[in-house]
Amino acid sequence: MLDINKAFSELAQYKIILADTQAIVDGLTDEIKAYMLENNTDVLTGNEHKATYKDVTQNRLDGKALQEKHPDIYKAFTTSTTYKRFNFS
Repeated sequence: MLDINKAFSELAQYKIILADTQAIVDGLTDEIKAYMLENNTDVLTGNEHKATYKDVTQNRLDGKALQEKHPDIYKAFTTSTTYKRFNFS
């Protein structure tokens, strides 16, 4: 049987480790991106890894504008989805 308090405690500890690790990853990523900007390069190759930092252009549908200007079309092409969300605090 699940000891919920033990599971909660472990989850809380791992979330702290995850946040700390993510901070390290974010810091190293920022350092690499800054280096690439300073050296005007969008590709950087090391001995075992390669990093790219390039502009990406995407075209997205402005659903809010479509809903305002053409609500009938918006409604015809809108679908609903349902999912479960887990939240732990």
